[in-house]
Amino acid sequence: MTAEAREAGAGQEPAADGERPLDIALLTYKGNPFCGGQGVYVRHLSRELARLGHRVDVIGSQPYPVLDEGHPGLTLTELPSLDLYRQPDPFRTPKRDEYRDWIDALEVGTMWTGGFPEPLTFSLRARRHLRARRGEFDVVHDNQTLGYGLLGDIGAPLVTTVHHPITVDRQLELDAAGTWQRRYSVRRWYAFTRMQKRVARRLPSVLTVSGTSRQEIVDHLGVRGERIHVVHIGADTDLFAPNPAVPEVPGRIVTTSSADVPLKGLVFLVEALAKVRTEHPAAHLVVVGKRPQEGPVAQAIERYGLEGAVDFVKGISDAELVDLIRSAEVACVPSLYEGFSLPAAEAMATGTPLAATTGGAIPEVAGRDGETCLAVPAGDAGALAAALGRLLGDPELRARLGRAGRERVLRKFTWARAAEGTVAHYREAIARSAGSHPSKAPSPSRSAARTPGRSAAPASVAGVSSESRATC
Repeated sequence: MTAEAREAGAGQEPAADGERPLDIALLTYKGNPFCGGQGVYVRHLSRELARLGHRVDVIGSQPYPVLDEGHPGLTLTELPSLDLYRQPDPFRTPKRDEYRDWIDALEVGTMWTGGFPEPLTFSLRARRHLRARRGEFDVVHDNQTLGYGLLGDIGAPLVTTVHHPITVDRQLELDAAGTWQRRYSVRRWYAFTRMQKRVARRLPSVLTVSGTSRQEIVDHLGVRGERIHVVHIGADTDLFAPNPAVPEVPGRIVTTSSADVPLKGLVFLVEALAKVRTEHPAAHLVVVGKRPQEGPVAQAIERYGLEGAVDFVKGISDAELVDLIRSAEVACVPSLYEGFSLPAAEAMATGTPLAATTGGAIPEVAGRDGETCLAVPAGDAGALAAALGRLLGDPELRARLGRAGRERVLRKFTWARAAEGTVAHYREAIARSAGSHPSKAPSPSRSAARTPGRSAAPASVAGVSSESRATC
């Protein structure tokens, strides 16, 4: 098909917005939907973009994205790193035959000196990959890599999602560091945020997930406000839905905490649970995440004698997660800061009443105190305990907040809405790029339609053979 024919949409069914379908490269340097919000974002956004009629190639590194099957035009390209943080041997030293090129050496060297290399090294590999596939994509969508490799010509206009500036995480960890050695370690680990600041200021189009994150991006990264556009994300409201057949477990409180870091505020929830149990002895906590073996949360569980009252579950399926949330009398988001808070939206979508802090963008998602949730100040274990106790003791309040919470999510926070808003910004970026390069014709369409499934990056592009590729 010629460039002119493609522009006219010849031979193609229009997308849901009536325009020609787009070929989208969606980049994510970490994509596992079971260990962080970035993977959840990529999984659900890519599915909804495909449902709208677009072709999406998710290009990701370890842990690899997990995509929903059964959507024509949705594919995964693996762009392997050295996977230095994989379990059960994180911070491993690769064997000599694993090294493929200078990017691998850079990745290992940065790790050895205490830094986090993946945003930079993934961006360099992605740049090489995209240039080798020049002409295949209408737009490149980067999911918070913000690496030097994505500056300049990568073969298509660039749109970047910043969920929130990682400088927020850095500051919270510095505030919680007790020694100068720990503060030095935190500063070294987060050294990549200097790169992200520099890259962010040069981006033509930034998407973010909340008004709070938008202001943080202006304040922390120095991006001009007119370049930042809010596209709310949300819950899979078909999956996360009420089911009266799932019995509530008396006293059950559920929270999601994928990492034992100060940002998540889990230590305050553990302290609050100890207070709640003086009046509600059946109260217990189920944490969706990995059990910490040491650190503030483990110490708090031991200090308050909560070993039998706090359980951790990890690696559960979507169906198991939804039923776990449905079984809870209360869902809780104790975070000190969130750029959006998918756990809040997902809990509300199931009709489970929510107790949440006012950290970051959580109120933007959860709504007003007493209307769709009970809201408490971030970092206040006493206030959190009072809210949890109030919910555990009042079935009518739980039912009212549960209904109102689901209605709010259906009205404002769905993945279908997120995909539609994202496509509108793709088209703006493409038009802006064409306007700045009037002689540049649209790229020819891919020679063959893609089919669902996983494809490995070509060896000549990724610089790695299937035999030597590091596995997830």
